[in-house]
Amino acid sequence: MKTLEINGRKIGPEHEPYIIAEISGNHNGSLDRMLKLIKLAAESGADAVKIQSYIPESLTIECDYEDFQIKDGLWRGRTLYDLYKEAHTPFDWHHTIFQFTRDNEITVLSSPFDQDAVDLLESCNCPAYKIASFEIQDLDLIKKVAQTGKPMIVSTGMATVEDIARAVSVCEENGCGELVLLRCVSSYPAPAEDTNLAVIPNMRDVFNKIVGLSDHTLGNAVAVASVALGASVIEKHFIDDRSVGGVDSEFSMEPADLSALKRDTSYAFKAIGKVKYGAKESEKTNLKFRRSLYFVKDVKKGDVITEDSIRAIRPGFGAAPMDKDKFVGRIAVKNIQAGDRVNWDVV
Repeated sequence: MKTLEINGRKIGPEHEPYIIAEISGNHNGSLDRMLKLIKLAAESGADAVKIQSYIPESLTIECDYEDFQIKDGLWRGRTLYDLYKEAHTPFDWHHTIFQFTRDNEITVLSSPFDQDAVDLLESCNCPAYKIASFEIQDLDLIKKVAQTGKPMIVSTGMATVEDIARAVSVCEENGCGELVLLRCVSSYPAPAEDTNLAVIPNMRDVFNKIVGLSDHTLGNAVAVASVALGASVIEKHFIDDRSVGGVDSEFSMEPADLSALKRDTSYAFKAIGKVKYGAKESEKTNLKFRRSLYFVKDVKKGDVITEDSIRAIRPGFGAAPMDKDKFVGRIAVKNIQAGDRVNWDVV
C-alpha cells in the first residue's frame, strides 16, 4: 500500500494518524473568523484544516418547493439554498485564506463542489482535495480533480461498494496516484452504533488504499477506536466554541477536544505497534516477578535433591518452573541453603 505525502507530512499505515479539522460553515460568514479558526485548529494539533469551496448555485437553486425543503435533522425547516448560502465559503475569500496558511505554515485542503471551484483552488495551489460523500457519484467532478494530479481523499458516506469502485477507477484513470478512502456516516450528528468501523479494514483490503474516518459522532471514542482498525486519516468538524453557534456547531469539536484527539489517536497508533512476542523493554525489570525454582530446604553436598526441597516461587532468578523434573533426583555438588537459586551449577 502506497504512502502518500501532503506538504511534507507522510500519511499511511506506518505513520501517526493525519488529523483534519473541518471548518465548513462554522466561520459564520466572517473571513476574520475563518482565519482565526484555521490558526486555532493548527495550534490545537490539526495536521491540516479543511474548507469547502462552493457557492449556493453550485449545489441547488433558490426555490421553496417541497422538494427543496429540509424536513428533519439538524437543519429542518430550512431550504437547501438558504442553508448553503449561510454555510458557503465565498470564492473571493480563497486567495486570502491560502496566502494566510502559507504565511503561517498551515496546510489547508478543500472540498470543491463544482468544476469552477476546482479551477479556483488550482489557482490557489491547493495541495490536496477532498471529495465529499454526497459527491461520490459526480464522476465528472472526480475526474476534474483527479486530473490535477494532487492527492485525493474520498469520503464514502452512503456509498455502495459499486459507488466506491467507480470513483476509485475514475481517480486512477485520470492521473490520481495518491488516494485515501474515508469511512463516513452522512448524518449530523452520527449515532456511534451506525458507524460500523469494521468497514475500515474491509475497505482497505478490497481497494488496497489508505483508509480513514470522516467522523460526525460526538466525542472522540469512535475516532480513537478507528485507529485500531487501520484508520490513517481522521476528519472531524471544528469550532472554537460550540455556544457561539454555527451550521455545524452541534457536532463540532472545540480546541480541547482536538488536542485530545491528536494525543489519543497518537497513543492508539503507538499502542498497536508490531507483532512481537516476549518481554518488551519496559517489562524487563519485572521479569524478576515471574516464578522460578528455589531451594526451600537445606541440602548437603552429596544428597539427592527431592521434590519437596525445591519449589516454583517468586522471584524469577532461578531455573524455569518447567525444568523442575530435571533437578529432582540429581546429586547436589555443594552445600545448599534454603533460599538459594536452583541452577545447573549446584547439581
